[in-house]
Amino acid sequence: MKKILFFIGCLLSGMVTAQELYVFSEPASNMPAYANGIKQSLKWLPYRPVKGSDVRSTTEWMYGINKNWMVHGAITFSDMYSNNFRWESWRLYSKYRFYSSDDLYRHFRMAAYAEVSTSSNSLIYDELSMDGDQSGWQAGIIMTQLLHKLAISGTAGFTQTFLDPDTLHHKSIPPISREAFTYSVSAGYLIFPRTYKSYDQTNLNLYCEWLGQEGLTSRRGFLDMAPALQLIFKSQFKFNLGYRFQLAGDMKRMAQQSWLLSTEWLFLRKNRRQGSK
Repeated sequence: MKKILFFIGCLLSGMVTAQELYVFSEPASNMPAYANGIKQSLKWLPYRPVKGSDVRSTTEWMYGINKNWMVHGAITFSDMYSNNFRWESWRLYSKYRFYSSDDLYRHFRMAAYAEVSTSSNSLIYDELSMDGDQSGWQAGIIMTQLLHKLAISGTAGFTQTFLDPDTLHHKSIPPISREAFTYSVSAGYLIFPRTYKSYDQTNLNLYCEWLGQEGLTSRRGFLDMAPALQLIFKSQFKFNLGYRFQLAGDMKRMAQQSWLLSTEWLFLRKNRRQGSK
């Protein structure tokens, strides 16, 4: 009986729409209300000209405040900007879902997000990133459409760094933009299971995401493609593996290729209230 109630709760919370749990971006949907999550990520840059390769480790805590509002807090360690593996940054992220139109096997949702980051790194590349690379903030809008086993999502946002360009490392004209327009288009498809019978079933999801940015002053930009695979066990534990590479662009970047490996554990409150969809 407990398993049945738990599975019904998973359905109500939208956990079975696993195909919108994107690997490189966020959907407009939220995690279940009153739930906690822990995520551990490892980003690997395999082809650095001088150092050979670099690694960033990110530990992230997530919490669903209610059915519309969730927050993240993260800390990163890496050797990307130094010769030693060291503390790099912390960041806070918040997302609020302000619109939802739900139906059987489909829904359309919209959300607004905001993020702030403090980093120990200098601004020496065109690409602006709050994932540990620079101090700054970003905000934007997310729209996600679920159509049975296919989920499509789009993001548009504004990113600004608090830092001034390091002129010793970057002498391009026009100079580095301190502001940028960021965007993404993500698609996810549920491969397995074909039909749900139990929360014990393992989910297999296939993703493909396109992520881009353009500096508002320099007018330099890039467009990346990022395919990924995801396994979800017992509706609580996720394993993600993705590869991101540049399709086009003229930005000076730390790397044009990277691998991402992450695991995530979701802790659900047994006595949580209904309506966390």
